[in-house]
Amino acid sequence: MPPALLSPGYFTAPVDQIDPVIAQAIAREKTRTRDVIELIASENILSRAVRDVQGSILTNKTVEGYPGKRYHAGAVNVDVVESAAIERACQLFGCRFANVQSHSGSQANHAVLHAVAEPGETILSMNLNAGGHLSHGASANFSSKWFNIVSYGVRAEDGLIDYDEVIALARKHKPKLVIAGGSAYPRALDFAAFRRAADAGGARLLVDMAHFAGLVAGGAHESPFPHADIVTTTTYKSLRGPRGAIILWNDEALRKRINNAVFPGLQGTPSLQIVAAKAVALGEALRPEFARYAQAVLSNARTLASCLRQHGFDLVGGGTDTPLMLVDLRAKGLTGAPAAQSLERAGIIANMNPIPSDTVDLKVMSGLRFGVSGATTRGLDGAHFDRIGALIAEVLEGLRQHPDDNRDVEDRVRAAVREIVAPFPTYG
Repeated sequence: MPPALLSPGYFTAPVDQIDPVIAQAIAREKTRTRDVIELIASENILSRAVRDVQGSILTNKTVEGYPGKRYHAGAVNVDVVESAAIERACQLFGCRFANVQSHSGSQANHAVLHAVAEPGETILSMNLNAGGHLSHGASANFSSKWFNIVSYGVRAEDGLIDYDEVIALARKHKPKLVIAGGSAYPRALDFAAFRRAADAGGARLLVDMAHFAGLVAGGAHESPFPHADIVTTTTYKSLRGPRGAIILWNDEALRKRINNAVFPGLQGTPSLQIVAAKAVALGEALRPEFARYAQAVLSNARTLASCLRQHGFDLVGGGTDTPLMLVDLRAKGLTGAPAAQSLERAGIIANMNPIPSDTVDLKVMSGLRFGVSGATTRGLDGAHFDRIGALIAEVLEGLRQHPDDNRDVEDRVRAAVREIVAPFPTYG
């Protein structure tokens, strides 16, 4: 008999039978997330439906191009999927056009740069330390190597954007694109002021709303439209969707340029199972309960920010209008890396982050970034976040007093964390 082409159980065996190393890592991750409070601003907890679609048979299909204009046969069903995702994105955010194929937020931003600017032309965007994003022109990113990046920052006295400065920079440098939004700016953006800046420089305006898109979808934050020419967002974070991104716009003249920038400009075949998961998540965001979720996220973020301020922590920008906040640890004599590590041992998961004008090494940083989207999905409310803020303060005060050994405080807080999360299981 010829040798078998497939391993036993190829079509039927679960992963714990095929690959116990990976299965055990997944099981441990399920336990870890069950027992901690996740405050990573870029994370959320997906619905069963969104998770299931990502492992569906759609992962087997390859296509290139767009619905009705594919380069591979057999696309009848995936055309339905992608068309649904496009229609739901446009309905949710009130725009005419959407591209739902981008594999990540960075690739969506890169596609926009590719669509509207030529190599060497000027882009005006927020400095990374001030809260901007790598893909907006940070020195380590390809965007800074292909384009002339002019940066704006925040005021030293209050951590807020100086819109007069942005307008003046746009008028002076005549950028092809002005970018608003980033990864660690916690306050609401003045989209009208950014529109004035773009007009002053003869530029298009891109708003990257990755961190607050869920609030926009739920009516808890102003929409970038009609001020923005183009809007990008990831579909995870506050949108509670899969890892990926979408691009939104209204101008018919940009339709071919943006679509061509995604494919064939930057990507080949889309991950169709992820496009389907985006469609499911966007459909969930169109339901009335998502608006209640968005309001709860904003309320919980402000509660946590207020509690941290009451415990003597400096917040960049003075607070938050989004799901995230950025704590400046310098006044406490702490830095980000050891603070995040101590909190993790205590069961509270956050990330170190640079702050405006940070002079500390990027492996350490001077700030901590917190986000409440995932913990809000889990069911935690304002009273819980008041307690969480006090627990964060307890850990960091313990670290300040005992930088070499904060285990007693960490163990005590970890027990309190388990008590908080025990009534809020996720996937069983």
